[in-house]
Amino acid sequence: MKTLPRSQEEAVSSKKIPILEKAAFGSGHLVNNLLPGALGVFQFFLLTAFGINPFLAGLLGGLPRLFDAITDPIVGYVSDNTKSRYGRRRPYIFMGAILAGLMFIMLWQMNPEASQMFNFWYFLIMSLLFIAANTIFSTPLIALGYEMTPDYKERTRLMGFAQTMGQFAWMIVPWFWVIIANPNLFAQQADGVRTMAWFVGGACIVLGILPAIFCREVGYDKITNQANLTLKDAVGNLKDLIAKMAEVFKNRPFVRICGATFLVFNGFQMVASFSYFIILFYIFNGDYELTGSWPAWFSTISAVMTAFVVIPIITWMANKLGKRTAFIYSTGISIVGYILKWWGFSPENPWLMFMPIPLMAFGIGGLFVLMMSMTADVCDLDELENGMPRKEGTFGAIYWWMVKLGQGLALVLSGAVLALVGFDQNAAVQAPQTMINLRIADIVIPAVTAAIAIWVMWGYDLTEERAEEIQRELVARRGEI
Repeated sequence: MKTLPRSQEEAVSSKKIPILEKAAFGSGHLVNNLLPGALGVFQFFLLTAFGINPFLAGLLGGLPRLFDAITDPIVGYVSDNTKSRYGRRRPYIFMGAILAGLMFIMLWQMNPEASQMFNFWYFLIMSLLFIAANTIFSTPLIALGYEMTPDYKERTRLMGFAQTMGQFAWMIVPWFWVIIANPNLFAQQADGVRTMAWFVGGACIVLGILPAIFCREVGYDKITNQANLTLKDAVGNLKDLIAKMAEVFKNRPFVRICGATFLVFNGFQMVASFSYFIILFYIFNGDYELTGSWPAWFSTISAVMTAFVVIPIITWMANKLGKRTAFIYSTGISIVGYILKWWGFSPENPWLMFMPIPLMAFGIGGLFVLMMSMTADVCDLDELENGMPRKEGTFGAIYWWMVKLGQGLALVLSGAVLALVGFDQNAAVQAPQTMINLRIADIVIPAVTAAIAIWVMWGYDLTEERAEEIQRELVARRGEI
């Protein structure tokens, strides 16, 4: 067997990420999924437990997202230009995990006996503080993943490992509904929300600081041309941030990644709640008692299949066939899964609802593994074209800003679709034609957006060969061996 020179052996081994670091990075992604997942469940209880009317509850869901859209790129820029003995990302991850966990706990310590407007303003102010803290944690965490290894295939393995750990959040979150609303556990739903907030926030603090402690930042000491983060330079930094964002949007492979993510994820998000309505009103004809925990099991089994079956397959596909090809195949498989829902949701045999799950899971399961791995490659291309400093934080912030923007739009359009198909939220039993229309929308919307995403990614040209060529050029430019 051919033996590599020692310097080459060290170079190859330096690209492999130890399992402890992967697990620590994955724990951060578990937090990154647990916080928004728990938030989505808990916000339902704003109406039932704290007496906030639907219009105000809608404002509480939407207004913080506008603030989030502003803070993401700012934190990404600050992280990219930070000079610290501990690196550009780790100090923010450590502080952000603690602050986000504490703010999540405080967010839900409302009193149902307080006035509606008091609770409204309390929740709004605390939401803004929570959003800021979570951005301080999550944006540098995402950027850290892009720079932990320069290896094309190891990046996919890292993202696959992290996304697998992140799916544990979605195995847990659906059961918060069952726990909080259980009268045998909590006398009032408000008590359940306040108590569970302590468990969620505490877990996020403990798990969230692990990436800051155990993960390494590779090459941060070689970053040059960073901006000075002082109040005196604030105006100049704002102009620089806008210029850097313009450079990001000129990166054509990245624009394709954002467009495909927007389509796949938000096509899925538009109909995410429809499964619950179809299970309740179509399979069980509006009977809440018979429906029981079927919806929770549907979500949990989806997460289990994604974590332990789909993500390993997609990781293997990407490293054998290329990331673009893996995306096209996995997204195409998900379309088949969406179509199978027509036969899977059956009043005659409720167990068939689990049939399409393994195929549908290829859509979302493959999306973030592949797109985050691709974005790491894109950051190399950006350094080649625009020089230092590297902009992993800015790329990550804009990518997730697109996801959040689309998610907000999907929630609005989801309500519009429900109204269009004739869904009546006050009816105990829905009209047969309404359920037919809803089931068609549940299939057609994500299948069409997935098909368009395949078309968008067809021209993605940052192959493994091109990525390795870029790496060689960057190494030569930096004067590295």
